[in-house]
Amino acid sequence: MTSRTTLRIALVGAAAAVAVALPLTAQAATPILKAEVGPGFTITLKDGKGAAVKSLKAGAYTIKVADKSNIHDFRLTGPGVNKDSGVGPTGSSTWKVTFKQGVYKFVCTPHATIMKGSFKVS
Repeated sequence: MTSRTTLRIALVGAAAAVAVALPLTAQAATPILKAEVGPGFTITLKDGKGAAVKSLKAGAYTIKVADKSNIHDFRLTGPGVNKDSGVGPTGSSTWKVTFKQGVYKFVCTPHATIMKGSFKVS
């Protein structure tokens, strides 16, 4: 083999490796949502840009929950999801959820009439 042929084989091999690696590195990371309840009478669910969640695409998400009051909880319910931070404990937790098509609701259980929200998943 000539050095020119060896170089061509090396370049073709490198191009093939890049072509295989691209789909692996191009995969999107799991979206992160931020849930917060308290310390006052507030409850929110925001996307990674800080906007209130009104609608999402079906799929896997990570929710970072900040429960800032011992008189509140952050409860999320909907098709296939029933998560609750619990009344009493405060602190942070992380939930892995998979949203399906439908409507999801989040509330503070003891104050559900005033501390609530919802969003649609399509």
